[in-house]
Amino acid sequence: MNERSVRVRVPATSANLGPGFDALGVACTLYNEMTLTLTHEKGLHISARGEGAAYIPGDERNIVWKSIQYLLQRADRAEEFQGAKIRMNNRIPLSRGLGSSATAIVAGLTAANAIVGSPFSRDDLLQLATDIEGHPDNVAPAIFGGFTVNTVTNGHVECFSFLPRIFMRFVVMVPDFYLSTKSAREVLPSEVPMKDAVFNVSHAAMMVAALARGSEKHLGNAFEDALHQNYRASLIPGMFDVFAAAKKAGAYGAVLSGAGPCLIAFAPEHRKCTEEVAAAMQEAFLAHDVKARPLHLRLDTKGARVLHRKESSVKKK
Repeated sequence: MNERSVRVRVPATSANLGPGFDALGVACTLYNEMTLTLTHEKGLHISARGEGAAYIPGDERNIVWKSIQYLLQRADRAEEFQGAKIRMNNRIPLSRGLGSSATAIVAGLTAANAIVGSPFSRDDLLQLATDIEGHPDNVAPAIFGGFTVNTVTNGHVECFSFLPRIFMRFVVMVPDFYLSTKSAREVLPSEVPMKDAVFNVSHAAMMVAALARGSEKHLGNAFEDALHQNYRASLIPGMFDVFAAAKKAGAYGAVLSGAGPCLIAFAPEHRKCTEEVAAAMQEAFLAHDVKARPLHLRLDTKGARVLHRKESSVKKK
């Protein structure tokens, strides 16, 4: 009897990017890796090390396992593979706004898809991942890499992934506290003024145009937002001061990463600038009694990848 194993790597992501609420995302060079072995016998063995390992469920509640099961059911292979061995090596901080849950979903789907012969395309995986996650802004860049523009029309998800003509680095400040997506969503209003909606449509469009065309001068105000950051500011002490400090130190702009509490600055491609931006953001956070550590990241251009495949024979006892 054969067991099939694959090892996959999935990038961290940042969603919204300021004005692109639930629509824009970016993949970053920080990765979780997972090795999946599907077994014909029932039984679930999950191990995790690294970021947040102590908080990751080791049973049926695990989101990686749920995603694997979802794909197997859709592929009509759930009866064939009833158990799994899952080993996770996590580098992406948990519950910080860097797409850790999306990474888990995409890892499970990508690995299971590879094991059963890749019946689903990346577009198919995007739809499955969005079904699980509820919105595509994190799962899309995790699958495709690059900057992504995502739409959902009558339940159908589409993603346009592109590489910007402006080379930049990302400075991510990771505060020393957690913030659940649920809590960050609860502070948002159910309706917003028309002027705020227009503000965000125009700024999100300007950002995509500036990145695609390579126009740095049009990025200066493109990261501004009126739909979610104002409402979430009370959850992250000093947020707007940190944004201002990043821009003053040379960043194009800074935004809340996903639902937070991480903040991400988009900086020109030279190391001295990113170091100055990181120091300025760290100092601004400290002024509000928040300790934060910097991550210096670049754009991931590949998205989720299968790193290794293995098939081995297992003798029945």
